Amino acid sequence: MSKHYSVHTTPEAQEAGAVALAVASLPETFAHASTTADVRVINGRPGWTDQAIEAIDAGARGIIVVNPAAESVEDLQQAADAHGTAIVLDQRWASSPAAAGAEDAVRTMAGRAAVLDSVATAPAGSDSGELLADHVAAVVRLTGSLIDLHVVVRGPHGYTVAARLANGAPAALQGILSNARPAGVHISLLTDDGGVGVTLPDPLAAWPATVKVTGPQGELLLPTLYESAHRATWRRLKDHLDSGTAPTDLHRFAALTESLSTLS
Repeated sequence: MSKHYSVHTTPEAQEAGAVALAVASLPETFAHASTTADVRVINGRPGWTDQAIEAIDAGARGIIVVNPAAESVEDLQQAADAHGTAIVLDQRWASSPAAAGAEDAVRTMAGRAAVLDSVATAPAGSDSGELLADHVAAVVRLTGSLIDLHVVVRGPHGYTVAARLANGAPAALQGILSNARPAGVHISLLTDDGGVGVTLPDPLAAWPATVKVTGPQGELLLPTLYESAHRATWRRLKDHLDSGTAPTDLHRFAALTESLSTLS
């Protein structure tokens, strides 16, 4: 029999993380509660780590943080470890259910990488800083840490950021604020004889991501997953709560925060 967990969320997190849809899609596991709850959902605006610690002190067994801003998570990690609280991060693109397969494909070829190019798009008028943070999070999820991450140019319509991969290959991240393109991120890693192309859509609906691996044998399209990043995050939390295991999200996020700090 499936275990059942009560959920409490703030209005801001409810909207940012499409919480109602995610909970409704997993009715045998989660249900909303008006006050105390097993699972707390927090908006990742600055100060979210303090809110998460308060939720842990109040008895939360699991916490979901939607679109977390770059902050030190050392104190939060200690609190989570001490109380056995499962904390998962619901990130715009890095939490896509296709990210795991894309990560395996990219890292398999990373030693032979010649160049990485990536373009992220958000609607006109969006916050370019938030887009950049989401963009870097997606790239780092696939490639690991980036070296010498720095801004080349930044303006009202987007940005260009440069870095190097672990093997020294150049990496370029471009952000575009426009209504002329669908929101999402495309990451292309090229090697001497092929590469990997990854397209991750916004998690507003279960639009599928695509991961294409190209080599001497031809092109391979990885299995298509029709699930949003939001719902995938909730399923991951369920697995950790059911098994009593600890997510690695905060450890990953610490590395991401270190990368983003160079862009301040």
